[in-house]
Amino acid sequence: MPMRAEPLRKKKKVDPKKDQAARDRLKKRIRRLEKASQELIPIEDFITPVRFLDKVRQRPQVELSFEESERRALLLKKWSFYKQQEHEMERNAIRSMLEAQQEALQELQLTSPELHAEAIKRDPSLFPFEREGPNYTPPVSNYQPPEGRYHDITKVYTQVEFKR
Repeated sequence: MPMRAEPLRKKKKVDPKKDQAARDRLKKRIRRLEKASQELIPIEDFITPVRFLDKVRQRPQVELSFEESERRALLLKKWSFYKQQEHEMERNAIRSMLEAQQEALQELQLTSPELHAEAIKRDPSLFPFEREGPNYTPPVSNYQPPEGRYHDITKVYTQVEFKR
């Protein structure tokens, strides 16, 4: 019976000093990673530093000329009118679409009631929404609801300093 396996390779001779140095390097990296994981990272990134809260750093109030204040007021009125017109156009477009849809459904009702029934059937894959409401149970006559209590769950972060 012929054997087709390759002959076994010789094991490489490993220098014990090199092997021990590699292990030490690995242990050192692990210790460094463990130290780094102890530093807590605050969630609140947008805390304003105290040095920026100084009253001296506040900008002085700019006095606008009468013409400039009138120009800004007129610009604000024009912008409000533009947004109002935009909102009304959007509402009218939606209203006309809904009216067209209702008219099409009425025509479909007259031509084919089966298709109308299929058209008004709810499609669960279009807008997946599952709701489970309260079960019908009579109210408990002498039930006293618990008083609301405030439970502070704000996390406090402390910075741990390491000696290097």
